[in-house]
Formats: sequence, C-alpha cells, structure tokens
Amino acid sequence: MAFNPVTLILFFLSLIPGATLTPRTCDPSFRDPGLTTYDVFLSFRGGDTRQHFTDHLYKALTRAGIPTFRDDDEIRIGENIELEIQKAIQESKSSIIVFSKNYSSSRWCLDELSMIMERRRTVGHIVFPVFYDVDPSEVGKQTGQFGEEFAKLGKRFKYQMERVEGWRRALKEAANMERMVLEDS
Repeated sequence: MAFNPVTLILFFLSLIPGATLTPRTCDPSFRDPGLTTYDVFLSFRGGDTRQHFTDHLYKALTRAGIPTFRDDDEIRIGENIELEIQKAIQESKSSIIVFSKNYSSSRWCLDELSMIMERRRTVGHIVFPVFYDVDPSEVGKQTGQFGEEFAKLGKRFKYQMERVEGWRRALKEAANMERMVLEDS
C-alpha cells in the first residue's frame, strides 16, 4: 500500500516528542501569549518545489488547521524579507526543511537553514528534514549536483568563510537527522 508523503509528514509530526501541533482558532486577532505564531515554518527552494510538493504540503497543513509560514503567503510587499523570515523562525514551534537539488544555490535557503538549526541546538526547535529528489548523503557531504551548487555559492561568499562554514555545519547536521526521502516520479 502506497502512502501519500504529505499524510506521512503530518503523521510523523504528530509523533515528535513535545510537539503540540494542534489546530487553533481561525480568528487572526487570537493571540495566546503562551503560544507561538506558527506551528510550522516551511523552508524550501521555490523554483524546485513551490508549485509541486511544497504547495501540496502547505495546503494540507493549513487544511488541518496548522498555522504554517510560507514566505510567499506571509510576507507583504515592502517588508524587510530577511527580518520577517527571522521573526517567523523565532515564532515557529517547528520547521520542515524541503531539501531539493537547487536548495544549496540559494543563500536565502542556507541562511534560513542556519537559523533553524541554531534554534534547534539552543531551544529544542523541532526540525523535520524532507529530501525531495536529492540524496541525504549529497546534502551532508555537499557532493553531486547539490554540492556543485553549494560550491558555486561558496565562491560568491569566499570572503565570508565563517558564514559558508555555518551553512556546511547546518547541512551536515540536518542530513544526519531522522528524515523523509522522496523521489520525484
């Protein structure tokens, strides 16, 4: 029996110790000071998965009543994108990182990843990596097409080696976590 990957992700999220991914009221003015703004922050490379897997995942999460941050739905024109992303990560209980072949070609994605993994280390932020048509070992070791894209980006940031090394550490850490691997069929 084949399972829908989105359904599996929802199921796995429900099994994570400490996760309380429960639907909240639909009233946008509702703010419980003890709760975060989002249950899930989605990190993904738009060109690879926005119109496919990530869109399906986002719709399933929102249909289930799970407040989810996706950059193209939550950031208004004129806002500082970087600050809004940082704020959303800080205000999220968990993150789903959808790694794809071109994820490492985006400094935005890698900066998000670094912030997410830092929160994981410091406050126990829940992280669920999904490897969409990319091998986790290529992500962790920065090899294959994923590694080629990372190397190109690394050359652009050759004077910011601390940042590049932070990306490398975050990639390796995420690749070694419990995860889901999906192939584009």
